[in-house]
Amino acid sequence: MFKSYKATLLSVLVFPGVGHFSLKKPVQGLLLSIVSIVCLYFLLTITVELVQQLSVKIQSGEIPMDVAKISDIVLQQIVDRDDQRINMPSLVLLICWVLGVVDSFRIEWLRGHTDDLSNKKT
Repeated sequence: MFKSYKATLLSVLVFPGVGHFSLKKPVQGLLLSIVSIVCLYFLLTITVELVQQLSVKIQSGEIPMDVAKISDIVLQQIVDRDDQRINMPSLVLLICWVLGVVDSFRIEWLRGHTDDLSNKKT
């Protein structure tokens, strides 16, 4: 398997920045990974906050102990919520993921072409 495909697959399937680590580009990999981890932290914090609010309503009896009803309420909260605290980290995480995939492929593609040029000259 070509390294460019391996790095791209690692970036797509594992986590942003992992492809850069496999290409021996630790600074770019670390930057993408840290930004992605911070975004995931914010998203997880918001999710835990929503779950705690929902559990309080269930314990108080405001929401019945019915799985279908709870699922409907959770889905409705997600759909109704137009919150910058969710939108911005999601957008930044998506950008990091796409940037990591494209950049890891670009780095290895350029390496392959410079190796081909140097082999042709000799």
